[in-house]
This record gives sequence, C-alpha cells and structure tokens, in this order.
Amino acid sequence: MAKQIFINLAVKDLQKSMDFYTALGFTNNPQFSDETAKCMVWSETIFVMLLTHEKFASFASKPIADTKSKLAGLFSLSTDSIDEVNTIMANGLKAGGIEPTEMRDHGFMQERTIEDFDGHTWEIFYMDMTQLPTTQPAE
Repeated sequence: MAKQIFINLAVKDLQKSMDFYTALGFTNNPQFSDETAKCMVWSETIFVMLLTHEKFASFASKPIADTKSKLAGLFSLSTDSIDEVNTIMANGLKAGGIEPTEMRDHGFMQERTIEDFDGHTWEIFYMDMTQLPTTQPAE
C-alpha cells in the first residue's frame, strides 16, 4: 500500500466547507464521509478530512485552535502550472475563500495563499525545477 497523508481539519459548517474544497478541485469520497465528516481527495495519496468540531474533538486531547485568529498549520499543494494555480485560486475566491497576501514570485516558484471559512491556510504553488537556482560550492 502506498503511503498516504490525511490532514484532519475542524470546520464549523461541513457542507459549506465541502463546497469550498470542491471548488478548489478536491473530490468527495463518500465511502469515508457521513454527517460528521467529509473525506476530500486531492490525489491518490493526499486527503483532507473535514470534521465537525464535535467529531474533531473526539480525536483530540487539546482544545481546538481558533484558526480564524491564529495559524495552526500551513498546508501546501503543488500544481502543474501557474495557470492551474490561478484557476484554483479564482475558484476558491469565488467560493468564499480569502487571499490574505499577494502572489509571491521566487523566480523558480510562484505561490498564492488562500484561507477557507475557518481560517485554514493553504499555499497553492507551481515550481519550475528548470529555473531552480544553482549554488556554487564555497571556495
């Protein structure tokens, strides 16, 4: 079995959050979804579990962070092109997401940031490895 990552996020409005992540390009896996949780699939190995606060709390030993005012994690998703970054962002903003910072262009990588309704922060980026700066060995 391939190694996979499941990112679990506490959300206040499960349906609204599912609609937002669908707009970003995730698909729902109903096999792992119910009225308290929605499994959103990015790829064969990357999944985001949207959990009601009650469901999330049943797995946690600490209080749920207020991600609207504090950063609890920064999640990054790679894309195949800058056009894909821009399309995902446009769809996410249209679905109610917030872009807290302007696009950053590092030459070899362009990235944009979007926050969902609960303040969970995602970096959507494209990296062109052919433009990656090479470092010279120290003399």
